[in-house]
Amino acid sequence: MRRRDFVLGALGAGLASAGAFDGLVRNDTAARAAFSRGGIPYGAAVRTDLLDAEFDYRDAIVDHCQLVVGEGGLKWFDLRPSQEQFVFDQPDRLIDFADRHGMQMRGHTLAWYGAMPDWTKSISSAAEAERELVHHITTVVGRYRGRIQSWDVVNEAIAETPIRGAVIRDSIWQERLGARYIEIALRTAADVDPSAQLVVNDYNIENPTSQCRDRRKAMLDLLRSLRDRDVPLHGVGIQGHLPGDMEIDKEGLSRFVEELKGMQLEVLVTELDVIDDKLPASEYERDQIVAQRAGDFLAAIGEAVRPGAILTWGITDRYTWVPMWFKRSDGKPNRPLPLDAGCRPKALMKVIDEFTRAAE
Repeated sequence: MRRRDFVLGALGAGLASAGAFDGLVRNDTAARAAFSRGGIPYGAAVRTDLLDAEFDYRDAIVDHCQLVVGEGGLKWFDLRPSQEQFVFDQPDRLIDFADRHGMQMRGHTLAWYGAMPDWTKSISSAAEAERELVHHITTVVGRYRGRIQSWDVVNEAIAETPIRGAVIRDSIWQERLGARYIEIALRTAADVDPSAQLVVNDYNIENPTSQCRDRRKAMLDLLRSLRDRDVPLHGVGIQGHLPGDMEIDKEGLSRFVEELKGMQLEVLVTELDVIDDKLPASEYERDQIVAQRAGDFLAAIGEAVRPGAILTWGITDRYTWVPMWFKRSDGKPNRPLPLDAGCRPKALMKVIDEFTRAAE
């Protein structure tokens, strides 16, 4: 019954949203009423440059979201064009937009292997790496202290295929500092903003493959190590870039989330979309499969714990990273997100609503 209750949204009229997002409200009237009774906050990754240029895109964000996260803007490549320079124009604009519309903004991301500016290749020692990482986090978190309530402090730390002795993904931080860069990042963020929710964020843990099983184990081992050393950590982001042609390992994912619950870590779905390059050409059929995959994924998480938030990586099929890596061979546009290219809701949006809205 737990899964059925969760799918139907029977979360209890007085149940408040847990974690860093208490008090958020939806913007449309019906959803605001549901959310005030205990709905899970929903949000999306946003391309800040489009908010003033495309009104239907902006309205879709305002109408559907309580949370926003920048697709870019807070990544090192955007923030740090040079070692001496920080450029905050994108995140400043997005957080101002969020404030104007009663939303919260999540921070993504402080330590990642990707999107690094070329100058970081010259970091040559452990001491220099630690100094740069601490300086970066101190500056960025300090700027938004009290305004950004939840941070993806460490993003995609687990190796693509973990093996004994090599479970942490290669990066400038891993090369210079080893796995302790994760602890440095979390402790620094906690020191700068003790009230912020600190999250480690990763992907490819939800399918019935040996790779996903190994990644779940590697993540749990890392989390236990951090907890054993009293490293400040409050949540785990499960990205949810779901292969549309692959079933969800419901039991494996539920057990993983149970373990997170046992460590008193909040679970957030941070980057949900469904990769549809291998799905049928029919838009209707494809949309139904996409919705089913997401529904199974959310239900498996909901079997163990109520997630603190659900965010999709984008909101409309008009703007998605998916065709960059998973373009369809038939030339048809990908449809991985809750709204179509015209910003009209699809079956995936209905599934998300069923999870985020509390029972009447």
